[in-house]
Amino acid sequence: MKIRTLLLILFILLIAGFVALNFEQILQPSTLHFGFSEVQAPMGLVLLGMLALVLVVFLLALVYYQTMHLMEVRRITREVAEQRRLADQAEASRFTELRQYLQTEMQATAARERDLSDKMHQKIDLLQTILTRVIEQSGNGLEASIGELEDRLERQLPIRQTPN
Repeated sequence: MKIRTLLLILFILLIAGFVALNFEQILQPSTLHFGFSEVQAPMGLVLLGMLALVLVVFLLALVYYQTMHLMEVRRITREVAEQRRLADQAEASRFTELRQYLQTEMQATAARERDLSDKMHQKIDLLQTILTRVIEQSGNGLEASIGELEDRLERQLPIRQTPN
């Protein structure tokens, strides 16, 4: 328990003990003046009643303030929960936007890759065609040179073979 609560309980017990010890004097009647009239009543009992009334008023005020505090805490808790929900929705929205952005970028990258791949294949095909043509031309040139050498050899060989 808190020290304030303990002190309050101790104070109430002290008052109760005092009342119990002096109960006979509390009940002795005396003349009480209320300003507009006089009454015969036990002064201690009237004061004890007033003390009880003040205690009840303070307890009611305490209950009222505690209730107001709890209502305020609940209101703030609801507001915080609502703000948390809105923040979560905003976060989810940002994730969705990020996902869409990444998908768009990935699609654009894939399109660029396909375009570059198509261009590369076209260049490779062009180079292959040119290389094939160069090889054919080299082969034709080689065949022509070999043919010419064969012709020369054939012309020279019959001349040399005749003297034998």
